[in-house]
Amino acid sequence: MIYYVEDDDNIRGLTLYALRQQGIEAEGFSCDSEFKAAVARRVPDAVLLDIMLPDTDGLEIMRRLRAMPETATVPIMMLTAKDTELDKVVALDGGADDYLTKPFSLMELTSRCRALLRRGGMVKQVSDVLSADGIVLSPSHRRVTVDGNEIKLTLREFDLLEYLMRKPGIVFSRETLLQSVWGWDFDGGSRTVDVHVQTLRQKLGDHASCIETVRGVGYRFAGQES
Repeated sequence: MIYYVEDDDNIRGLTLYALRQQGIEAEGFSCDSEFKAAVARRVPDAVLLDIMLPDTDGLEIMRRLRAMPETATVPIMMLTAKDTELDKVVALDGGADDYLTKPFSLMELTSRCRALLRRGGMVKQVSDVLSADGIVLSPSHRRVTVDGNEIKLTLREFDLLEYLMRKPGIVFSRETLLQSVWGWDFDGGSRTVDVHVQTLRQKLGDHASCIETVRGVGYRFAGQES
């Protein structure tokens, strides 16, 4: 179980939806008082903390968690709009295991959350590998092989392929892919998805047909799990 403390209802809701869609159990809270009550009921496996919160600073919450025996080793990721080097140093030195600056890709976030859960012993690395029709994708190593040969993908190409492979046969609209892979505040249009699908197909070579176009709707991964 991941606990996510974020006072922006839209960001919190979308992030929780993305995590749950990827099979990650998650619960959200708008403030420290709600979060503190939840921790008293159940200690989470990992925590996502926004720094700027209405009642208690996220850094202070992190320090409190690190000082409590029952939560001292719980993996923590800080999520914040602050992006200066000093902010990151303060967060990491204060006990954070990871740090992600807004705006962020929801696929990158879910990948990092799986890493946090592995760090806490909640996810076995072997189960993280996706394999279908000669395509093997390892989120842990950010590595893709096709028929045993590694191919180089950009950040977004990798995230797009992972998102599609995790839900084989499911058709995703361009809007859904933009929101889930590029993030909620991405300014580009749906053409961005088409361009990335095109370059991804080129790199997949003989396996390009695994990414099917569903006319008038979007795209799906049609490969068979192996």
